[in-house]
Amino acid sequence: MDTNFLFVNDEADDFHLLDAYSKTITGVVGSVAESVVHIEVQKKVMERQRRQQTLQTGSGSGFVISTDGFIITNNHVIENAVNIKVSFIDGRSAKAEMKGADPSTDIAVLKIDETGLKALQIADSSLLQAGQIAIAIGNPMGLQHTVTTGVVSALGRTLRANNGRLIDDIIQTDAALNPGNSGGPLVNSQGKVIGVNTAVVSSAQGLCFAISSNLAAQIAGKLILHGKVKRAQIGIAAQQVNLTPRMIAANKLEKKTGVYVFEIVPDGNFYNSELRIGDIIVAFNGKMVSSIDNLHLLLNEKTIGIHISVSVLRNGRKQEIMVVPGEMK
Repeated sequence: MDTNFLFVNDEADDFHLLDAYSKTITGVVGSVAESVVHIEVQKKVMERQRRQQTLQTGSGSGFVISTDGFIITNNHVIENAVNIKVSFIDGRSAKAEMKGADPSTDIAVLKIDETGLKALQIADSSLLQAGQIAIAIGNPMGLQHTVTTGVVSALGRTLRANNGRLIDDIIQTDAALNPGNSGGPLVNSQGKVIGVNTAVVSSAQGLCFAISSNLAAQIAGKLILHGKVKRAQIGIAAQQVNLTPRMIAANKLEKKTGVYVFEIVPDGNFYNSELRIGDIIVAFNGKMVSSIDNLHLLLNEKTIGIHISVSVLRNGRKQEIMVVPGEMK
């Protein structure tokens, strides 16, 4: 009898916990749904057989970040779009214009001619911990305002953007994502945005990724102000190479790889005349370089137009040269 009594109470506690979880999710969805939009686009695509451009429709998700109509989504959702329309849960729709896009982080900002909108709050993603509740809201496969839940599975992942650049500070979640979820918000139990849903590994289950809210907010701010994110270039084509033990020992290097220069663009808004084909870049502005991704991170807006010291291995010996990066077009 005592056992039955304890079993009934445990069962009641389970129902109570489930109800509390359900209330959290439904409360969050109710508070953010009006700020999540369905994005419909028409894109120009080239038909290879006919060798002519045709219009192709696509869709995705986004969310309002300001009361006067700024919306965050993914770059790949609106890339090459000629017409963009956003729809709200209450049936309202509006034509949107692209304010700016950044393929390197897969973030884009749209603007609609509306006021008095409810903007979602952005959480500090640096405070996230694995195991926290993660709620994804979007429009997978055209099914508007679909909700999936899970947890933050891992932090600090990296993801390759469509243009080949590496996106840092990626959140891994098991909240189910599908085509159409792209650009929608990943929110916490308080309804604050912790990430922008961006990718799913189709060959696996429970492997979904979101761009962290801190990175998304930083990029969105630059897109709103300037329409683009400024990055630097030094006019080279290069690839990662392994360094020999002799190179490493003779030059007292800390890394086992460097960046091999195999092409140099002579004319541009940069100065690279001291570089030579065959040079291996091992440091940039005093910081070690071991891969193309390292070099991309160091070629940021702050280096544009600045004289930068670069350490290269030339004929097996390290020497210092100087470059002046220009703004990437």
